[in-house]
Amino acid sequence: MKDIDRSEITPEHLFLSRRKFMLGAAALAGAALLPGCGDRGGGSNTQTTVSPGPVGATTDELGQALTSFEAVTGYNNFYEFTVDKDSVADLARDFATRPWTVEVAGLVARPQVLPIDELLAEFPERERIYRMRCVEAWSMVIPWLGFPLRLLLDQVVPQPQARYVRFVAIDAPERLPGQRKYSFDWPYTEGLRLDEAMNDLTLIATGLYGKQLLPQNGAPLRLVVPWKYGFKSIKSIVRIELVQDRPATFWSSSAPHEYGFYANVNPEVDHPRWSQKSERRIGETGRRDTLPFNGYGEEVAGLYEGMDLRKDF
Repeated sequence: MKDIDRSEITPEHLFLSRRKFMLGAAALAGAALLPGCGDRGGGSNTQTTVSPGPVGATTDELGQALTSFEAVTGYNNFYEFTVDKDSVADLARDFATRPWTVEVAGLVARPQVLPIDELLAEFPERERIYRMRCVEAWSMVIPWLGFPLRLLLDQVVPQPQARYVRFVAIDAPERLPGQRKYSFDWPYTEGLRLDEAMNDLTLIATGLYGKQLLPQNGAPLRLVVPWKYGFKSIKSIVRIELVQDRPATFWSSSAPHEYGFYANVNPEVDHPRWSQKSERRIGETGRRDTLPFNGYGEEVAGLYEGMDLRKDF
């Protein structure tokens, strides 16, 4: 199976029109602060392990319908701006994402500082449709644009002692009102084991629905790890660092009894305050069963062979 070329991606207005038509045809035929999970609504061609779906697809590989563009971009978790999901898009409207650079450093043979447009030219966008499961027990299906993180890591050549990848988001309180207002340990940081980061599913997202990411969605670069809870998908990345020891992360440091380092989607491990056995798909009524590893177990379960996922949560 192959990624979909950026030039082949259906324009947004056609994408949305086709989706509306398909869904209509189908119908005729038949409080505590919580981690930001992403977005919630009321170089080279590589082989993929999960089909991204046909060009302009209206479903993922399991036949599950896409979450609407309006929902994905209009109701967001992004604490750097605000904890009020309804206000993020307005507060982020004028957030500048040019100029922007990403530093790739640490235990690598070829450290780099890459301007965003050079990075995008080096690694052409492909479309991948992924499910996203929030730790808050809601979910969505998103058609991302981006490239596998492993392509960037291969380019910088990890050193033998590198075991983890640490990600750092922008730290700019003069531009981000949430960083001035909320007493978290900024900046937002995340981490993966190196083998998780090198898995072909792990994506550096640069857009969605056929267009560049909007600021409220984590522009210009965000991480997408579809078998993990959404708070692992750090937004507005400025630094990627390869390290030997497991890095501290934003939520596992803020509330370690609630949010672990691995954060794999697991219906058998409840959050201390709610069940994870089912989820509410945004735009649907009722609930659906949560799938282990968010349905990507065939591709990633082997990464955790021999581990106790109830303890290493």
